[in-house]
Amino acid sequence: MSFKPLKNIRVLDLTSVVVGPVCTWRLGQYGAEIIKVENPEGDLMRGLGGLSPTGQHSGAYLHLNRGKRNICLDLKKPGAKEVMDRLIESVDVIVANMRPQALQKLGIDADSIRSRFPEKIYCLITGYGTDGPYAGLPTYDSVVQGVTGMAGLFLKRDGAPNYVPMLICDHVAGEIAAGSILAAVVEYQSTGKGCTIEVPMFETMAGFVLQEHLAQQSFDPPVGPAGDLRLLSPQNKPVQTSDGWISFTVNTDSQVRAFLNATGRSDLLNDARFNSISARAKNVKEWFEIRGAPLTHMTTDEWLELFQKADIAVQPCHTLETLQHDKHLKAVGLISQESHPTEGTVAAIRASIRVDDGYLDVRSTAQPKGWDSKPLLAEMGFEQEQIEAMLNSGAVVASSSKT
Repeated sequence: MSFKPLKNIRVLDLTSVVVGPVCTWRLGQYGAEIIKVENPEGDLMRGLGGLSPTGQHSGAYLHLNRGKRNICLDLKKPGAKEVMDRLIESVDVIVANMRPQALQKLGIDADSIRSRFPEKIYCLITGYGTDGPYAGLPTYDSVVQGVTGMAGLFLKRDGAPNYVPMLICDHVAGEIAAGSILAAVVEYQSTGKGCTIEVPMFETMAGFVLQEHLAQQSFDPPVGPAGDLRLLSPQNKPVQTSDGWISFTVNTDSQVRAFLNATGRSDLLNDARFNSISARAKNVKEWFEIRGAPLTHMTTDEWLELFQKADIAVQPCHTLETLQHDKHLKAVGLISQESHPTEGTVAAIRASIRVDDGYLDVRSTAQPKGWDSKPLLAEMGFEQEQIEAMLNSGAVVASSSKT
């Protein structure tokens, strides 16, 4: 489609695994040219994200690295630094999620780059803010879930801490970083000034947890314990039917009345504990025991029909196996099939954003490591003899499938 507000923006992607690739994937969706730099060992997510036909591209890697040009450099070898310097000079935005110490050692940290190119936009996605005592410590999504109290929410609700079984912190921080870069591009286009952005995962996710769960301790003195007691109720979970599970929420007084009528509990309509939002807030435990009670005398489809007629927000509780076959997702074409140059037929997940009459472009498949090394070197002005010398020395690695 024609909506490509970043079509003249070039991004150097010095990221790996999930949080950084999420960020640059989103920028690519808005039309930016993304040049992903990998070392000879490759992005950890190529293997960490599951098995693949060739062992080169896990499913997760394919989905997170669509539409990116790939160049493979060994920055420990002579010649690679000149390539990196030319790449930096040619781009508008640099995104990195390596630890600050590693970036400084390689000379590709924000201070080193912006001292030479103050107009550049440099975004560092890091585990912890660089001005705090955790600065520079290694981290992953699960560690962030623990230190932000996300895992501890399960402790409060279920009696044991647990992780959300997806890389939720990586995805959220990556999207936040993409948004901050968009704001910096707008600023650059009006003032010509670059900037250095830092998006720490810990502080970002801790802020989200506290915005919801600081709750009654937001006041001085506190008016009650920390935590949204609705979300922390052990009954705040999908409800079992005779043949599966459904997910629903009833918040307003009209929704609650519709729910009680639909489930045959009209005797509670005038119960003083439940007949207003404030009353249910005071009686969260009792209300959620009613709201979360099993509904096993009817099937999932029967409950869906009954609740939807009552204008209650409800959907089936999908499994990983059933989600991809959801009738709505099929109708809007979220998942399609395409041919990958090394992996054969693979699934392609498009962006969910719709602009005017179309969705953002799916963009090209994720590339094998070093797939565009040779073309990019030529575009940067290296002579053929120089290119061959760098390939022979191992400073640059090119895919054998790309001529």
